[in-house]
Amino acid sequence: MSNYRHHSGGGYCGIEIRDMHPRISQNFTYVSSCVKYMIFMLNFIFWLFGGLLLGIGFYAFMDKWESTGWVRLETVYDVILNISLVMMIAGIVIFVVSFAGCLGALRENTCLLKFYSMCLLLFFLLEMAIAIMGFVFPQNMNSFLEDKFTDKIIHSYRDDPDLQNFIDFAQKEFKCCGLSNVGYQDWSKNEYFNCSSPSVEKCGVPYSCCINATDISSGLVNIMCGYGLQEHSVAAASKRIWTSGCIEIVRVWAERNLYAIAGIALGIALIQLFVIYLAKTLEGQIELQKSRWSA
Repeated sequence: MSNYRHHSGGGYCGIEIRDMHPRISQNFTYVSSCVKYMIFMLNFIFWLFGGLLLGIGFYAFMDKWESTGWVRLETVYDVILNISLVMMIAGIVIFVVSFAGCLGALRENTCLLKFYSMCLLLFFLLEMAIAIMGFVFPQNMNSFLEDKFTDKIIHSYRDDPDLQNFIDFAQKEFKCCGLSNVGYQDWSKNEYFNCSSPSVEKCGVPYSCCINATDISSGLVNIMCGYGLQEHSVAAASKRIWTSGCIEIVRVWAERNLYAIAGIALGIALIQLFVIYLAKTLEGQIELQKSRWSA
């Protein structure tokens, strides 16, 4: 916008033009420091978490390697059920993606920011797909988990100490035994608990299935509390052990806590979308600043 003023007199007649556009300072930048350092700090925290997860997973993997002398990785199920390896993979993914976010924000690199936002979007879509499958088709999800993982997990119970500890924790926490709808009878598929096994544990179940595995007076865990219970009927076995499979128990627990789970999932989704928005905003600001420099 310009201001025009007419001058006359003294042999001079003309128009003075005043430019009303404020000149942009050479130090002006379109890049918001608030957005830039918010992305950096958020990703720095996750970068540290990813490194910690990777370190713990690597330590657990090496400890297992030294104690057993081997780690079976023949199929994709062996990878999924190897908790230390899953921790390492998750740690590497979090470490790399958050590092891209940190460096992209700090160095104002649009390529890294695009990679970062695309990874977050991919994670978001994957989480939404799993959530929809779990809430809309719970029976199908149950059947899939029972068909694909029951035999593998039961067979690997004694082969992988980390998996064994995880199964014991889940059975004690959710008060269940086995995985599928046959419940405690799942343990007949394990070579140590099978009734044809020469082991003293034959026809038994892990101590974590027991209702009262810990002796009240001594405080010691009775690891023999589940011996021979596969030969008992459900009514008789239910007096000493939990008889329902864990997959069904977890499904029922999820249905009872549906609103809490949905609220947490929604909160995580909104945070992810907000961070994606911040990354795309910073990317746009950087592009605008570059266009100003090239003009």
